[in-house]
Amino acid sequence: LQKGPSPVAPVHLVSEESADKTNLGFIHAFVAAISVIIVSELGDKTFFIAAIMAMRYNRLTVLAGAMLALGLMTCLSVLFGYATTVIPRVYTYYVSTALFAIFGIRMLREGLKMSPDEGQEELEEVQAEIKKKDEELQRTKLLNGPGDVEAGSGTAIPQKKWLHFISPIFVQAFTLTFLAEWGDRSQLTTIVLAAREDPYGVAVGGTVGHCLCTGLAVIGGRMIAQKISVRTVTIIGGIVFLAFAFSALFISPDSGF
Repeated sequence: LQKGPSPVAPVHLVSEESADKTNLGFIHAFVAAISVIIVSELGDKTFFIAAIMAMRYNRLTVLAGAMLALGLMTCLSVLFGYATTVIPRVYTYYVSTALFAIFGIRMLREGLKMSPDEGQEELEEVQAEIKKKDEELQRTKLLNGPGDVEAGSGTAIPQKKWLHFISPIFVQAFTLTFLAEWGDRSQLTTIVLAAREDPYGVAVGGTVGHCLCTGLAVIGGRMIAQKISVRTVTIIGGIVFLAFAFSALFISPDSGF
């Protein structure tokens, strides 16, 4: 008579273990994604784009355009990475580990070869690119100028309210950030992470990481861009990537999400 209820206990244990495993998988993916994005994006081209544009234009508009581009890119990267999960996990796990090791070694080599003011060249390149876009924007305004004047002040104010987040500045911030991020190290690492970690954790962690870096760039502007040592960030990034690769020696491929 006492044998009936006995199978219930293992069921609860299995479900609790499964929930704990899922939570740990999400947290591990979140921490991995946010740390990798921060060391990849600080002092990167997208960081400089947000910093310089925020000095010239409305900060909220620049932040909205840049974050939409980075959020979209993060989601696409996670989808690309998750698509590879059709391959047996043991292969994607060790391939991604090898890629982390390669990225880490490359970043360390690049960092050690850099001069302390290495980021200034990229900063100047971004400034020239934004200046070019500014000139194109001014030419467009000159061509459309008479139409705006004829429209009168009564229609101009509602247009600004409705078009604030789809203004030319918003489009410029979105386009420059999206193109700069495509094929960037942070995109590739997001794809690699999504192939081996919990995709939801990677998506949330990657987006939060981008928010922190872009928000810092928008708030601090050029002062932060000039004070950040790209060399130091690159060396730290290389160490972080190698740490993830090294951790694979102690974690089983089947212990993921």
